[in-house]
Amino acid sequence: MSWELLELLSSQKANTSSEYSCGTIKKPIEIYLFIDPMCPECWSLEPYLKKLSIEYGRFFTIRPIISGTSKPLNHDNFDQPRKLREIWERTASRTGMSCDGDLWIENPIHSPITAYLAVKAAELQGIRFGKVFLRKIQESLFLKKQNISDEAVLLECAKAANLDIQEFKNDLHSVSAMKALQSDYKLNEEMEIDYMPTMVFFHKNIEEQGIKISGLYPYDIYVRVLSEMVEHLPIPSQLPSLEDFVQHYGVVGTKEVSVVYNWSMEKAEREMKKLRLKQYVQKIPAKHGSFWQYIK
Repeated sequence: MSWELLELLSSQKANTSSEYSCGTIKKPIEIYLFIDPMCPECWSLEPYLKKLSIEYGRFFTIRPIISGTSKPLNHDNFDQPRKLREIWERTASRTGMSCDGDLWIENPIHSPITAYLAVKAAELQGIRFGKVFLRKIQESLFLKKQNISDEAVLLECAKAANLDIQEFKNDLHSVSAMKALQSDYKLNEEMEIDYMPTMVFFHKNIEEQGIKISGLYPYDIYVRVLSEMVEHLPIPSQLPSLEDFVQHYGVVGTKEVSVVYNWSMEKAEREMKKLRLKQYVQKIPAKHGSFWQYIK
């Protein structure tokens, strides 16, 4: 979404004749989230998605849509792995969300479509399970340098996401998963998605075109768009305690803690170290930034 459109949205007068009632209308906003599980920019959106879900999740649901290319790595292009490593390293340094670009030299992913089908297979057990599984393969990829097109890695992620393993195995190679992926690709074409990540906000009760935001923006921009959709500035929900936050998500980055709690990176790191001293979390080795796993 262009800055011009954002200015237009901010200048429009909200309809104040009727107050929005969260009690009578449940989750009127649906957000289509176009992402590639292997895209470092999409990974960098995670802190803002967490904060938006915690503060305003009562107003919306998120529907992840696979938006990556299924083309295999070009073996004949010797520069491609090096370029991908450089992109990952620059993104990690800029955003604070670690992604180790050495993967593309040491353990390159040659068949991304397997990972995409795995996300769709996980979603067949429920959207919530699909989201948890998506996060687990991102952690495996960006933090552990694992090849998420390897079925053994995908099965470990499925276990971590508490999926029904046998059902996941069956669905991974099913017609249903392939059709779901093809449906995602069709949505990409219909909505003219040409950049990742892209979020498209729709109001379920209003027949209007959605509002598209492509790329990464400051958190306030997402709140402004959501406010326009519900026609007033909603009051954010209370933040959970830091321990509850980490326990809920299992693995979090210092950057995610910083964004969610409006802390500096230094303060977020200090607070996480306090939890480590209490033996609530352990630090996960990462090339850029810090990540923590709940252990208590």
